[in-house]
Amino acid sequence: MTTKTTYFATTARGFEEMLKSELEQITDAQCKIAQGGVHFTTDQTGMYKALLHSRLASRILLPLLQTKIFSDSDLYASIVSYQWADLFDPRDTFFVDFNGTNQEIRHTQFGAMRVKDGIVDYFERKGFARPTVDKINPDVRIHVYLDRENLVVSLDLSGDALHMRGYREDTGKAPLRETLAAAIILRSGWKKGTALVDPMCGSGTLLIEAAQMQANIAPQINRQKWGFYAWKGHSQALWKYVFDQAVELQKNSEISPLANFYGFDLDHRVLAKAKQNAENAGVAHLIQWQQGDVAALKNPFPEQIGTVVCNPPYGERLGTTPALIALYSVFGQRLKQQFAGWNASIFSGEPELLNCLRLRSSRQFKAKNGPLDCVQKNYLISERAVEQKPDLVFEQTAHAGKEVAQDFANRLAKNIKKIEKWAKQQGIDAYRLYDADLPEYNLAVDRYADHIVVQEYAAPKNIDENKARQRLLDAVSATLYVTGVETNKLVLKVRQKQKGTNQYEKLANKGDYFYVNEYGAKLWVNLTDYLDTGLFLDHRLTRKMVGTMAKGKTFLNLFAYTGSATIHAALNGAKSTTTVDMSNTYLNWAEQNLELNNLSLRHNRLFQADCLQWLAECRERFELIFVDPPTFSNSKRMENSWDVQRDHIDLLKQLKRILTNDGTIVFSNNKRGFKMDFEGLAQLGLNAENISHKTLPLDFERNPHIHNCWIITHQKEQL
Repeated sequence: MTTKTTYFATTARGFEEMLKSELEQITDAQCKIAQGGVHFTTDQTGMYKALLHSRLASRILLPLLQTKIFSDSDLYASIVSYQWADLFDPRDTFFVDFNGTNQEIRHTQFGAMRVKDGIVDYFERKGFARPTVDKINPDVRIHVYLDRENLVVSLDLSGDALHMRGYREDTGKAPLRETLAAAIILRSGWKKGTALVDPMCGSGTLLIEAAQMQANIAPQINRQKWGFYAWKGHSQALWKYVFDQAVELQKNSEISPLANFYGFDLDHRVLAKAKQNAENAGVAHLIQWQQGDVAALKNPFPEQIGTVVCNPPYGERLGTTPALIALYSVFGQRLKQQFAGWNASIFSGEPELLNCLRLRSSRQFKAKNGPLDCVQKNYLISERAVEQKPDLVFEQTAHAGKEVAQDFANRLAKNIKKIEKWAKQQGIDAYRLYDADLPEYNLAVDRYADHIVVQEYAAPKNIDENKARQRLLDAVSATLYVTGVETNKLVLKVRQKQKGTNQYEKLANKGDYFYVNEYGAKLWVNLTDYLDTGLFLDHRLTRKMVGTMAKGKTFLNLFAYTGSATIHAALNGAKSTTTVDMSNTYLNWAEQNLELNNLSLRHNRLFQADCLQWLAECRERFELIFVDPPTFSNSKRMENSWDVQRDHIDLLKQLKRILTNDGTIVFSNNKRGFKMDFEGLAQLGLNAENISHKTLPLDFERNPHIHNCWIITHQKEQL
C-alpha cells in the first residue's frame, strides 16, 4: 500500500478554490482549502506531479512539526529537539523563512534567528559539523509559520518560489507573476484550441502561460534546482518517472501545434523580450508578435471566435489619468469593432477605468497584484460590429466621448462656442470653459493655449466616492472628445479645501513651463507642478485695469504671486514697479515673466519678504498699489497668522501710510462673503468703491462671488 502524506500548497489569496481544483486534477488528492493555500493528501508521486505541473501554487510544503509555543524558549526547544539529521545532511546549506508573530515573538527576523539557532545547536549536540546558512541559494529551505501560539514548521520542497518558471530573462516595467498570469488565463474563459489575443502584451507572460497550457508543457519543466534535492526522503526514481511522463506528454502535444496566439505591443523593445521569453518557454512556434498601437488594433483571426485577454496599464504603471481614460476608451471601441462575438477578459488595478471600455461584464473576479487590489472582468462582445472608424486615437476617443457624460459634453461644447470667439477678440489664450455648470459634474475646465486643465472640486461628503470618481473619468473622456486636445496635453487636478500652512502646494517637479498671451503680455504658466498654475484667470480684467492705471506712476504689487499684475503695469508705462512676495519660487517666476517681456530689473524691483513685515518697514511712497492677499495663511515664515476678513483694516492702515495723497489702492481677495469694514475705513480717512462686477470677465459670469475688488482712495477732506 502506497504511503500518503498531507502537504500544503500555498497560493495568493483568492486563488484557493482554483488551486484545489487543479491539484485534484493533477494528483487525485484529497484536498482541503485553508486561508492562503490548500492541504492535499497524496503519495510521493502525486507530490512530485503537483510540484512539476501546478500553475497556481506558490510553494509546496511538507509539514514537519506542528505544536504550540508561548515564548521564544518554547520555539527554540521545539526546534532543537526535532530530528533534523533525518531530514538533511549538515554539509547542506539551509535558510529559514519565518512568517507570523505573536506577543512574545514580535519580529520575523528574531523568530528566524531562534529557529536557525535550534537547528545548528541540534547538529552540534549530535556531534556533526555546524551547518551553514545561505540566504541566496540554500540547499534546504525551512518554512516556519506562527499564528498566535500555533507553530507549523515545514520543509519547502519547491526551493525558489514556483512562479519563477525560468523562462523570463527580462520583463517590462510592471510584469505579472507567472502564477497570477496563469490564474487570469484560467479565469478568462479561454479554451484550449481557440484563438487568444493580447493587445498590450508587454513581456508576453499571459500568452506564454496560455501557450504552455495549449502545448501541455509542465510549467516547471525547465527548473534546474529543487528544494527536495537535498531532502533525505527524496526518491530519484519516482521523480524521474514523473519527469519523463511530463516530457512525453509535451512531445505528443507537438504533433499538431496550433499557432493561434497573437501579441501586440507598442514598444518594440518589450516585444523583443517577449519573443525571447517565448523561445525559452518552448512556445515560440505557437505565438505571433506584432508591434502596434491599440488605437489601430485589428483582429488577426477574423474567421475565428476566441478570447482577448489583457492587463492594460493603470495608475501604478502610467500616471497620466487622461491618457489612461483615452486608452481604455479607444480599447473598448476597437474591441467592439474588431472582435464581435469574442470573449474579452481585462485585468486592471483601477476598476473605474474598466468602465471606460463601455462594455457590460458577465463575470468579475478580485485578485492581488503585489500590494494592489485588482479586478478581472469578463465580457461577451456583441456580435453586432460597431461601425468602423478611422484608426486615429482622437477619433476613437471622440466616438467614446459621445457615449458618456452627454449633458456635460453638450454644455462644454456650448460654452466653447461662446467663449473661444470672445477670447480671440480679446487677445487672450488662457480662460475658463466650464465651472461646475452642472451639479453632477463638479469641476472646472480651463484652456491654456493648446492645453486643457480639468480641476475636480472636492465632492460633498454625501456623494459616494466611487460615483464621483466615475463622473470625473466620464467628464475627462468627454472633454477629450469635445475639445480635441491631445491626451498628453490634458492635465487633471483634484483641488481640496485649503487646511494647511501654505497658500500654494507643491505637487511635482516636472518643470514644464510655457507662456500664454493676455492683452499683449506674455506670462509663464506651469500646469503640473503646483496646485495653481501661476496665473489666476478670474483676475484677468483686474490686471488689465491695473496696467492702464499704472501709466506714468510708481507701482507696488504686494502679495504678488508670479508678478502678472507687475507685467501689465510695466508694459503700460509705469514709472517704476516694486514686486513683493514671501515665496522665492514665485519671485523667480516673476523675474522670468519680466525677462520674457523684455522688461529690465533696473526699473522693476523684486523683494522676497514677508509682505506685512516689509510693509511695516517701508519708507517709500507709491502712487498705485495693487494688493491681493490670501484669504488665510499661517505660514511658518510669517510672524503671525493672517485672515483677510479680520486683518484687512490693519493692512489698509499700513498701505495708507505709503500711499501718495492722490494715490489709489486696488484691493482684491477671493474670500467668499467678504465684508468691507466701512467704519474702520472711515476712521482711517479712506473711501472704498466696490468694482467687483466690473472686474468679472465673461468666462466667470456664472460665479460672481469668486472674487471681490475695491478701489480705495483718500477721503477728499483728508488731502
